[in-house]
Amino acid sequence: MVIDKASGKIIGSTRFCHADMVNQRVEVGYTWYAKSSQRSSINTECKMLLLTHAFEVLDAIAVEFRTHWHNQASRQAIARLGAKQDCVLRNHQKGPDDLYRDTVVFSIINLEWPAVKMSLLHKLAKHS
Repeated sequence: MVIDKASGKIIGSTRFCHADMVNQRVEVGYTWYAKSSQRSSINTECKMLLLTHAFEVLDAIAVEFRTHWHNQASRQAIARLGAKQDCVLRNHQKGPDDLYRDTVVFSIINLEWPAVKMSLLHKLAKHS
């Protein structure tokens, strides 16, 4: 759960999921934000905290992000974090409308983390 410090209101959610400790991988997902908080530094700050924990505490070798092919805003937000697109899983899941969804998979790997971290810190410093 993501809470706005100033108002104390719940403005979104983001979390770890699909952790694979044997292969040192974790996914960051189930992310949503109120329209008023989208494209703010809040997502960057939350992802910075999760990525720091994943790479520096859990010793992950890769952190994955997934989104629907048609969710352009999410795809752009993931790319802005510094994640690279790995693939598109075509006909990956059937939705409630019985249509299949294509899922776009992104990741950040441990070797990229120092540069990604520096970039995220720079972005956060510009907003403070």
